[in-house]
Amino acid sequence: MLARSLSYTTLGLSALPVLVEVDVSRGLPALTIVGLPDQAVREAKERVRSAILNSQYHIPTQRITVNLAPADLKKAGGAFDLPIALAILAATGQVDPERVGSVVAIGELALDGSLRPVPGVLVMALALAKAGGRAGGRPPYLLIPRVSAQEGAAVRGVSVIGLASLAEAAGWLAGTCQIPPTRRSRLGWSRRASQDVDFADVRGQAHVKRALEVAAAGAHHVLLIGPPGAGKTMLAERLPTILPLLTLQEALEVTKLQSVAGRIDGRPLSRRPPFRAPHHTSSAAALIGGGSLPAPGEISLAHQGVLFLDELPEFRRDVLEGLREPLEHGVVQIARARLSVAFPARFQLVAAMNPCPCGFLGDPRGRCRCDAGQRHRYRARLSGPLLDRIDLQVEVPAVPVELLTQASPSESSAAIRTRVLRAQQYRLARRQAYPSARLRARDLKTYCELTPDGLALLRSALQQLALSARAYTKILKIARTIADLAASPQLLPEHLAEAIQYRSLDRALWP
Repeated sequence: MLARSLSYTTLGLSALPVLVEVDVSRGLPALTIVGLPDQAVREAKERVRSAILNSQYHIPTQRITVNLAPADLKKAGGAFDLPIALAILAATGQVDPERVGSVVAIGELALDGSLRPVPGVLVMALALAKAGGRAGGRPPYLLIPRVSAQEGAAVRGVSVIGLASLAEAAGWLAGTCQIPPTRRSRLGWSRRASQDVDFADVRGQAHVKRALEVAAAGAHHVLLIGPPGAGKTMLAERLPTILPLLTLQEALEVTKLQSVAGRIDGRPLSRRPPFRAPHHTSSAAALIGGGSLPAPGEISLAHQGVLFLDELPEFRRDVLEGLREPLEHGVVQIARARLSVAFPARFQLVAAMNPCPCGFLGDPRGRCRCDAGQRHRYRARLSGPLLDRIDLQVEVPAVPVELLTQASPSESSAAIRTRVLRAQQYRLARRQAYPSARLRARDLKTYCELTPDGLALLRSALQQLALSARAYTKILKIARTIADLAASPQLLPEHLAEAIQYRSLDRALWP
């Protein structure tokens, strides 16, 4: 007997339908899975067999063939366990085949028949809602593990049935187990954005806070250069607290990436920008994304938020060079022999590094013992093209003791974010749709109008610092952000001067 069930598989941030066909025929007892399965899918036959038997159902001593269509699409993961098991039960007459064929099932089976969560439920639910409903215009049923029910129920137009086991799924299909659709609640839109860190905790470093304020207002990338203990990590962790909150569409994009990566834990769609801080031993696939079936990396998980790379020179050279295109275009394209997947990666990079291998170059107490060769090799770990793509290069000196012990509080994140939002509103009032860091070359004449004094200052800086064309445009974009913070339509000399002093490496202030 032949039976069918429906499921989905993820490909990047898309979900594609998969038809599960099961045929029970005469022959030696065997369970064969075809349709380009990976190792996890091939091993499903053992999980399915044990789950069916431990759920008090039976498997016939005949030949069972499972086909996952389309045959040329690679299938991966444990999401096909539940639809395969239900199709086998339908093919053997233990469950109504028509009921099984009218629902979409997703879930991994344990040997005792209980259901375990799988990644990508939100993306699959969105694809199912887009595909359309059942007869009569009713929402299609989506059968998923109960622990993932809130994730799937975040999508309108889908009736999500959260199940604890295969027995519950079979009972619901037979009508003997009444399970209502999951209500949209916990994974709904949250307007709150709680913060557990604040710029008020940071003592001193007023000029670095100002640089991060400029970075937040214009979505600029930042490199912090300073000795150990100067507060680079502390400052970077607080950048998300002054960024504009995410819109509903942006929060949904972030949650879809987390869903595909299997990192959703039932929390609501958050308005807070994500913050990712991978270790410097991370591989290129972990940071950029990859795999036989490409999965998002840290740069995509930081989409619409902050990617913090501490000890930047300690990252492998090939890993850092992989950041160059995403920094420029906001997307990473992962190509394989049979497919190509694009993941959004519109993140804000904040990197931190020491000025030399020991970290104490320029210390007034003379603690640095690095020779010129060691310093040169340390700096050479970072390529010029990569540094050119980082807008603000800021020195972070050690904090004096008197500032550490002062009683007066520092400025809070709320106060800084107010100015950032004001600059954003001024930018939108000027009809500039994108943050200044994302302005294209042809937009510079429109939005970066210079005064004669400002033009003279910029020409002098170009000649004395021998800036590249990219560094020149970076200065204009930074100055545009500073002008927005000052509510100025033109780029004045003071805006350009501040922008130039944020290019520490260009000014050769790093010995």
